[in-house]
Amino acid sequence: MKQGKQIVFSAPSGSGKTTLVRHVLKTFPKKFALSISATSRKPREGEVHGVDYFFLSETDFKARIAARDFVEYEEVYQGVFYGTLHSELARVWAAQKTILFDMDVVGGLHIKKQFPQDTLALFIQPPSIDVLVSRLQKRGTETDEAIQKRISKAAAEMEYASQFDHVVVNECLKDAKQEVTHLVREFCYV
Repeated sequence: MKQGKQIVFSAPSGSGKTTLVRHVLKTFPKKFALSISATSRKPREGEVHGVDYFFLSETDFKARIAARDFVEYEEVYQGVFYGTLHSELARVWAAQKTILFDMDVVGGLHIKKQFPQDTLALFIQPPSIDVLVSRLQKRGTETDEAIQKRISKAAAEMEYASQFDHVVVNECLKDAKQEVTHLVREFCYV
């Protein structure tokens, strides 16, 4: 299998990374494909197995870890795992596309470490923790307790920003989209 390039989008939850990934996919539909992550969490309303995530039970996820099926994985919250399957990289590279990762900060750094020359690692940063709280509340998908967990985790994740190739502050979505488009073009020559 021929290895290709990949672009990692990592950020605290609510920073806008998924919106920016979707923007890149829409802007360059023939050049990129999203790596679908595996998770042991339950699907949210409207999420589809094999489209949004590969939803695995915690037992199945651990069995896949033991079988070395993951390029990287992490227990993001107690009993809740996320990871990237080797089969996803193979699928996208076989289609001769560049992989886009929409992933947590630690997972993003694992990908960068494994493929340092072929990975552009982007950290999407919210303008402030207060803005992050507001964005998470507006989603309406989580309890106040879950939001507080995410905010606590976000403060720790922001400490990793300097380890990424570029930090994109998503204060104005239009500006963040333009910056990401420029960085992607520069990295992939599109």
